[in-house]
Amino acid sequence: MRIAQVAPLYESVPPKLYGGTERVVSYLTEALVRQGHQVTLFASGDSVSQARLVAACPRSLRLDTHCIDQLAHHMVLLEHVFQQANAFDLLHFHIDYLHFPLSVRQHIPTVTTLHGRLDLPDLMPVFAMFPTMPVVSISDAQRAPLPWLNWLGTVSHGLPDDLYTFQETPGAYLAFLGRIAPEKGVDQAIAIALRAGIPLKIAAKVDRADREYFRDVVQPLLKQHALVEYVGEVGDREKDTFLGGAYALLFPIDWPEPFGLVMIEALACGTPVIAYARGAVPEVLESGVTGWIVEGIDEAVRAVAQVPAISRARCRQVFEEHFSACRMAQDYVRIYETLLGGQSGRAAA
Repeated sequence: MRIAQVAPLYESVPPKLYGGTERVVSYLTEALVRQGHQVTLFASGDSVSQARLVAACPRSLRLDTHCIDQLAHHMVLLEHVFQQANAFDLLHFHIDYLHFPLSVRQHIPTVTTLHGRLDLPDLMPVFAMFPTMPVVSISDAQRAPLPWLNWLGTVSHGLPDDLYTFQETPGAYLAFLGRIAPEKGVDQAIAIALRAGIPLKIAAKVDRADREYFRDVVQPLLKQHALVEYVGEVGDREKDTFLGGAYALLFPIDWPEPFGLVMIEALACGTPVIAYARGAVPEVLESGVTGWIVEGIDEAVRAVAQVPAISRARCRQVFEEHFSACRMAQDYVRIYETLLGGQSGRAAA
């Protein structure tokens, strides 16, 4: 198949540091290329891929200190895509709803993976205006606010088998990885670690919108407690060591998490996960097998004591069986085949 993968421009593909959507686009693109498909990746110019790369901007927008209007660059991205649309069998978008007014007016099949939360009231009129657009969820929980969309299927994220190293021996610290924001629960992670008496290492980025929260809430906790260490943003190489060397990953979220890529990154290293039961968490973790699904700090502290009951080898096995990039690509190919067969309705659950 001749496939266009259209990525956001906020991060490179793959990201240099933090970046969920662009990371998944990278894994999917490379897996499709390995499976023999002709793939063109529309992304920032500092992206690296075996696919043909069409650069809509020189570098990722978050790292471009001269970028003021990020939307302008996405308009350029869309023009690149639709100028070349006739060269593809299918266009796969990862940029939310931005392309809908253009996609609905052209004949090339499209599918959109929705990577974010869908419970925001502002989204309702957009999707109501374009109810026939074929979309894919990254978890069944993600669909709950908008069950009437034209869902073609749910495709769980996947990682390359060789991206992370299985670490059989657990480390002596708890890990928090991702983004520092109120909904991500870093303050909860700190409280859990302090109650459990185990060091916590925090590897996370701080977005501009969350700097006040970091300054007023998180930094005072870092200064007060020697058990807690903030190590900043990390890339894949550092992440392998960081996650693999952890006793367990803490994921005490307070929002409807659409998937939670960090959970399967931890499982790939053999590291169990202790997570709050929000959003997609019960679809990714099996409590008592790959970690513990808990409610609140008290249960999380008890779960920390139960981590030795979790087999790190079983965590890795679950990752290999359910969350590989190869499996993810195969799931998407089935959806592509449905679209190209003219079945644009609700083909899969």
